[in-house]
Amino acid sequence: MQPAADSADDEVSRPTVRVAAVDCGTNSIRLLIADVTQDDGVPRLTDVVRLMRVNRLGQGVDATGRLAPEALERTFEAADEYAALIREHGAERVRFVATSASRDADNREEFVAGIRERLGVEPEVITGDEEAALSFAGATSVLGGSNGSKTLVVDLGGGSTEFVLGTSDGVLAAKSTNMGCVRFTERHLTSNPPTDAEIAVARGEILDIIAQVLSTVPLAEADRLVGVAGTITTVTAHALRLPEYSAEAIHGTELDEARIDQAAGELLHMDRTARAELPYMHPGRVDVIGAGALIWQTIVDRISELTDGKVASAVTSEHDILDGIALSAAR
Repeated sequence: MQPAADSADDEVSRPTVRVAAVDCGTNSIRLLIADVTQDDGVPRLTDVVRLMRVNRLGQGVDATGRLAPEALERTFEAADEYAALIREHGAERVRFVATSASRDADNREEFVAGIRERLGVEPEVITGDEEAALSFAGATSVLGGSNGSKTLVVDLGGGSTEFVLGTSDGVLAAKSTNMGCVRFTERHLTSNPPTDAEIAVARGEILDIIAQVLSTVPLAEADRLVGVAGTITTVTAHALRLPEYSAEAIHGTELDEARIDQAAGELLHMDRTARAELPYMHPGRVDVIGAGALIWQTIVDRISELTDGKVASAVTSEHDILDGIALSAAR
């Protein structure tokens, strides 16, 4: 989809730069080609192309410490597709960011070389703190904040989850954790569907990780909770009982704690066949959504407790680290 052309006056007042952002995580690799304009000094994104491919780069990394050959092959295939689109749409600047799986892998140089060869840019294997800051920038670029209120953004990925507390002025505190839907599926929820014992152990570790986050991020100070990334958007789609996946219907939806608990619990206890039949379920999430749903449910419940019920709901954002990468590429 091509964006509408700006008038000549708009181009003078709001110079436009076309950027390409790639977010390569543990479960998926995503592309955003967008035009970035300045609106009274505030950068705005207009999508040109937004795509996701499930590459499962983090396959087995938690156990082996290495990127599997077949995972690299899937990732490079997606990178070839993205390189062609970037050339076709004439992006002036490209930023490729890699997160949890490639941070953990002993053979990440093989990954770096393969991406460099295909896209002509150096993939940045960023720290968890930078991942958190980019996630916050992307989520709040469209949801915003006001009057000094504090927003807690939770970016729940395949290998890591970021907790970022900030205001409209920026990040106040952030913590990246080794907790994600792929990692916890491989580590804990190996049965189909998961057993009560597996769920109990996983939930215990989630609570332990949240307790560790508290030493860095004052979660009880949050005035609002925003969730981003595919696990959370899928839980939201399930709560809304959508006839198909719709980013427009999902983005900005606020669900209370009870609805999140119900939707997450249903996904957690389904077997994989039942999950696969859901009309909004991406095939690449079928086997890992149970763990992701458990993590999100536990986080929402714990934030409600920590804030004495002040934050007993969560807003879902379709805009996340990918948007943050695009905005950073334009600077």
